[in-house]
Amino acid sequence: MKVTFLGTGTSQGVPVIACGCRVCTSGDSRDKRLRTSALVEIGGKNILIDMGPDFREQMLRTRTMHLDAILITHHHRDHVAGIDDIRSFNYVQRKPMDIYSGPITLDVLQRDYHYIFEKHQFSGLPEANLFAVSKEHPFVVAGGIEVTPIAVMHKDLPIFGYRIGDFSYITDANFISYEEMKKLHGTKALVINALRKEKHFSHYCLPEALEVIRQVNPEKAFITHISHSMGLHAEVSKELPDNVLLAYDGLTIEI
Repeated sequence: MKVTFLGTGTSQGVPVIACGCRVCTSGDSRDKRLRTSALVEIGGKNILIDMGPDFREQMLRTRTMHLDAILITHHHRDHVAGIDDIRSFNYVQRKPMDIYSGPITLDVLQRDYHYIFEKHQFSGLPEANLFAVSKEHPFVVAGGIEVTPIAVMHKDLPIFGYRIGDFSYITDANFISYEEMKKLHGTKALVINALRKEKHFSHYCLPEALEVIRQVNPEKAFITHISHSMGLHAEVSKELPDNVLLAYDGLTIEI
């Protein structure tokens, strides 16, 4: 399995518009962060996690020529706003895109992007098959790849992380129940969000994310959904445990 971090930033990305802080003006490419997303390649299949407003740019950067499925963590714009650009894959693959998420997210997609799902459509619109997932049951995508949904909380909003084999991906969380945490045990590579070092009302901060990592005890852990408030990549990296890395756009790992 190969995983590519397509974006590791928050809803605003980094640099932030009109910000002159030392992170936003950094010359280090690792401090340039598109909205959070990841591409999982396994057995010749490509599975995308989240399709935010940078989806088009991320697909072009990685020269991704096909997508077999898209897993959505939740319906906030920085995770779904790229849906219109699935049409390019529709044209090439000659079929609708399979999209998986929780019922809340699917309802929002059908409401906010109603033109995609209306009975009578204009030609050239995106096409998608929507599949609801629940925390009770693993599901299969791309003709045989099993995915385990992990229910987490984003403040008061229930959202999903996903586990594929020995890889687990969680973003925008600030609470994981004991039962859902058990699904992460045995993970070799864990991706977890940390917005900044200081506590936040709806996201893990860095100390909280490190505590989750300590409990799960993966071989490697990667921090994502990072804001400019976290600090410079080069400086923060020196503060982390040996098995924890601050992820950055373009980072590729193999599991």
